[in-house]
Amino acid sequence: MSLEYLKAEITRLQEAHIYQELRTLDGAQLVECVINGKKVVNFSSNNYLGLTSHPKLIEAAHRAIDSHGVGTASVRTIIGTMDIHQELESCLAEFKHTEATLVLQSGFMANTAAITTILSEGDVIISDELNHASIIDACRMVKPIPTQVYRHKDMNHLEERLKAAAKEYRRKLIVTDGVFSMDGDIAPLPDIVNLAEAYDAIVMVDDAHSSGVLGKNGRGSVNHFNLDGRVDIQVGTLSKAIGAMGGYIAGPEVLRKILINKARPFLFSTSHPPSVVVTCIAAIEVLQTEPQLIDTLWENTRYFKQGMQSLGFQADSDTPIVPVIAGDSEKAQKLSQKLFEAGIYGQAIVFPTVAKDKARIRVIVTASHTKAHLDQAVETFGRFGKELGII
Repeated sequence: MSLEYLKAEITRLQEAHIYQELRTLDGAQLVECVINGKKVVNFSSNNYLGLTSHPKLIEAAHRAIDSHGVGTASVRTIIGTMDIHQELESCLAEFKHTEATLVLQSGFMANTAAITTILSEGDVIISDELNHASIIDACRMVKPIPTQVYRHKDMNHLEERLKAAAKEYRRKLIVTDGVFSMDGDIAPLPDIVNLAEAYDAIVMVDDAHSSGVLGKNGRGSVNHFNLDGRVDIQVGTLSKAIGAMGGYIAGPEVLRKILINKARPFLFSTSHPPSVVVTCIAAIEVLQTEPQLIDTLWENTRYFKQGMQSLGFQADSDTPIVPVIAGDSEKAQKLSQKLFEAGIYGQAIVFPTVAKDKARIRVIVTASHTKAHLDQAVETFGRFGKELGII
């Protein structure tokens, strides 16, 4: 059967202004870079601390290739677990103040592995309505286990869900992002944990956008709220602020053991190449020895938000993620294109990633931005924001 029928769907996406073309980065993931042949200042990267090009990480990657080769050629449970994989997981466990961790190929896989492994029929998932797509997809994969959604950060609604679930289900898993990736707000973890303890529920936090950003030395949202030891499962990423690639699940040793034996994303995926593993180890060391990177990140965040607010933008998120809401998808795409032509890269985020009337440019401030970069971005957003009627 021909796939020509897909052309109609592409046309539909184009007419709705939600069709995306890939843009090509020429060279390293830097704050000043060349995209589609044009030099721009990058405000769409998750490279919060600039670690993708940190000399210590690059040096570590070179050493690992020399000592361990370029790949593992096996899954972890056969012959794909090297000494450096074990070292990384030990480093992560110490860093996260947990008994153990297990590294997977991505944060998406980590969420999938955790949710699909620890639950069985008779259990229920209670999920924040704005959780990341990887959490949503993992919940869909564990049917017939139901997922109940609570209104975003609404603790009264969460408690209603927990009360009702206590009468019907055996185990209850509350799952939330630590930092919500599209709005940059922080989950009310102390309240969530208190409710979980009151109703005997398991808590799982996805710290993808908290790692390297919140907590002491970037330990994440759990540490940020002094909740070490009170959250059952922490999922993190190695591919955003950590600057490399992968995800991990942190928690008690019993969790690691069951994941090794039952988590299908872990069992059936080749392990990380040595260069990536050692790069992540080096990144954890940098987080602990160069805290000024996180200080600069937050200083830049405050500076940028003040500039945007002075022009009439809301810019009131809790983190370096700053959503600039354009409204409909067409306006967001126009704003993105105008920014690009003026030398600012801010990718439009449209449906289905966000609601149809909440299309936006998701600005991510980093430690690598200079005050000149931030001033340029504020001026450019202000100019086109007025032109398009956004402010």
